[in-house]
Formats: sequence, C-alpha cells, structure tokens
Amino acid sequence: MAATTSGAIKARLEGLQFGVPVFRDGPREKQSPPFIVVTEALGISMDTANGDFGDPNAEITIIEKAAVDLIETARTKATAGTARATERYGLAEAIAHALHGHPLPAHPAKVTAVRVTDIDRFPISDNRIRTSITVQIHRVLLRSEVIPA
Repeated sequence: MAATTSGAIKARLEGLQFGVPVFRDGPREKQSPPFIVVTEALGISMDTANGDFGDPNAEITIIEKAAVDLIETARTKATAGTARATERYGLAEAIAHALHGHPLPAHPAKVTAVRVTDIDRFPISDNRIRTSITVQIHRVLLRSEVIPA
C-alpha cells in the first residue's frame, strides 16, 4: 500500500508497464525523457455532497487535485538537416484513460472517485514536450492528516 496519493498513482501507472519511469514530485538528477512526474495536493477542497459536518465522527470526503506530467523529447536528429518526432503520440491519453475511474486501491484512504479533468500539452521548450494531466481524487480525509500523532 502506498502512503500518499502520488504513491498510489505511481503504483497504478507502474503496474501498467508503459515503459516510462514514474517519480513523485520530481525526476532523478540527470533523468532523461521520457518520464512521468506526479505532484499531489495541488488543491484540496471539501466534497460537500458527502459527510455530515455536524458529526465529529462522520467520514469526511475531500477532493484532492493532482498533476501527472509526462515529459518527452520532441525530436531526434534523423539525418543531416532533418529530424524525426520521438514523442509517443497517444501516450498521455492512455495514461489519462488508465487513471479515469480507477479506484486507486494502493491509496491509504478510501477513494470514491478518480476523474481526469484536463489534458494540457505545453509548447516545445529545450526540445521537450510536457503534457500535464489534471486528476481529481475524491477520497476520505484520514484522521492522521488532521490530528498529529
């Protein structure tokens, strides 16, 4: 079981064997593309559709936003004066499809829904392409996240 949201997403993606390493919060030093970076807790809001906020023992559900960034090399030199695309077209969509609706069983909290809300492709910079997948995780707020041990 993963200890965090990013760990649960990492476990899901590594289990699918896309052939791309997955990192939490950033790649290893000098990591060459392609690679995936998962950043959790970009935003957290209360899921007001669930939970009784008047009951101190009620299960409280939150919506946690995470980003799954796919970093790829855009082009490789093919011959003198020409280049070929090395981006794996469709990989970002396959990653989004694999996450959307998946219950993330490795998450330490009960996950009730996972929704992909956006896929944004950012322009080429330094011969790299970044495709960012925004994911909303509807999950139970753990007491350990609120009350220190």
